[in-house]
Amino acid sequence: MPFTFEDRTGDLHSSDFDDIYDRMFLRITPYPHTASGNKNTLAVYVMGCRSTRRKDTRHLERHPSVVLEFGETRPGLGTIRFIQSSSSSISIPMHTYLRKTTFFGGSLSRKFKTCDGREFKWQHKSIDGHEWTCLSGEGYMVAHYDLRPSCMAAYGVSGNTLTIHEAYSNLCVDILASLTIMRYIAEHQL
Repeated sequence: MPFTFEDRTGDLHSSDFDDIYDRMFLRITPYPHTASGNKNTLAVYVMGCRSTRRKDTRHLERHPSVVLEFGETRPGLGTIRFIQSSSSSISIPMHTYLRKTTFFGGSLSRKFKTCDGREFKWQHKSIDGHEWTCLSGEGYMVAHYDLRPSCMAAYGVSGNTLTIHEAYSNLCVDILASLTIMRYIAEHQL
């Protein structure tokens, strides 16, 4: 059964992604502990349970899994940092982590490698009904991010969903982090 994460707010900079079957809970929020003081820094946290209120601060008691530090003075790509422990991390420039699929191609089709070394590709509006689609190197659908249809009512949530097929559930953090960068690229037309 795939992981279907409900994007609670739809806000690129601050949202909870809660699996509808309560198997995993992820959060994207501004990161308050950046060494450089960059206010354009987000963090991805694996939360232990669903957040029941908007201003829940439990993530401050945890170490993030990933830190996304975007351009400080103007919108731009910066660095993605994978946190392995409280004292160890791996930093990669975002333009190296998420590479365009073709030299002259658009910026909304990019490939990336996950923590297990496999290569995947994000594409924007390439498959009907999906805002974003993540494909494996072999061309199989791994994940997709869907916007709530405008004709569908939303009650207290955005109605947007991130679906990750079960075979790739160990990559949920990588997939959410890379999707966040892709949405940032689209929002700022980078």
